[in-house]
Amino acid sequence: MAEMTMIEAVRAALAFALEEDPDVIIFGEDVGIDGGVFRATEGLVQRFGPSRVRDTPLSETVIAGLAVGASAQGLRPVAEIQFMGFIYPAVDQLVCHAARMRNRTRGRLSCPMVLRAPFGGGIKAPEHHSESTEAMLAHVPGLRVVIPSSPARAYGLLLAAVRDPDPVIFLEPKRLYRATSEEVADNGEALPLDSAFVLREGADVTLVTWGAMVVETLEAARQLAEVEVSAEVIDLGTVKPYDRAAVRTSVEKTGRCVIVHEAPLTGGFGAEVAADLAETCLTSLLAPIRRVAGYDTVMPYLRLEDRYMPSTDRILDAVHYVLEFE
Repeated sequence: MAEMTMIEAVRAALAFALEEDPDVIIFGEDVGIDGGVFRATEGLVQRFGPSRVRDTPLSETVIAGLAVGASAQGLRPVAEIQFMGFIYPAVDQLVCHAARMRNRTRGRLSCPMVLRAPFGGGIKAPEHHSESTEAMLAHVPGLRVVIPSSPARAYGLLLAAVRDPDPVIFLEPKRLYRATSEEVADNGEALPLDSAFVLREGADVTLVTWGAMVVETLEAARQLAEVEVSAEVIDLGTVKPYDRAAVRTSVEKTGRCVIVHEAPLTGGFGAEVAADLAETCLTSLLAPIRRVAGYDTVMPYLRLEDRYMPSTDRILDAVHYVLEFE
């Protein structure tokens, strides 16, 4: 095994997929010669050639439409949108075509495409470069939304996404791209989609999160352990469809839940998790469910970005609230 950052794990997974399956192709803005805006595809065009790693015009509509058409004709495209804030022109193709292909053709065609996009804040980027609108895409029937939170999970989940017969939106938390490294076995082994990861077991409170917020959530759990509070940390991994059973099982054990996400509070995916728990685990809950999220504003510019992002202190405040509730 080799030590990899998340961006290196993404690149390794893409290389393995290209080597494994001749139907896999990669395209997007600057993914070829330049290796992508974050260098996720660096070196792949030299290794696999411009027919399989292709630069496209600066048109997200074209990128998504090309992915839909190629997948319908038997290829397995992996398309890159440079930043999630640029994904909106592609939504028409995703909603009206990619998500409906299997239903529209009554199963005659599927749409085995992956649309990758860096998302979230934390790198002091300008406008349209820091969105977290996963809930918008999760609302669309027929789309799977996957969000890794570590190099190993990025590698395994991306390979699973490429091999999936239906469209997958693969959102990569860019502030984690080079934040840490860990040993990753570049052996082509995929991780299961739609299954949550229990990153830390606990008995007093359940912390549910995904993406980059795993970092602050795990730090909160560590600090809670110092005062003898046992927090279970669940990384959803896939937010659509998410592992409801794993979350329910944990909350039935702990009786308390705090949900953490970077996206704005109103309409964020945490509301779906909270609603499900209210419907299915009400008699197990010992306190109201709390959500720690971004604010209902556009992501601010660099000097205020840290004020927007959910912090470990905010998570701890929410945990203390549910622990002290009477």
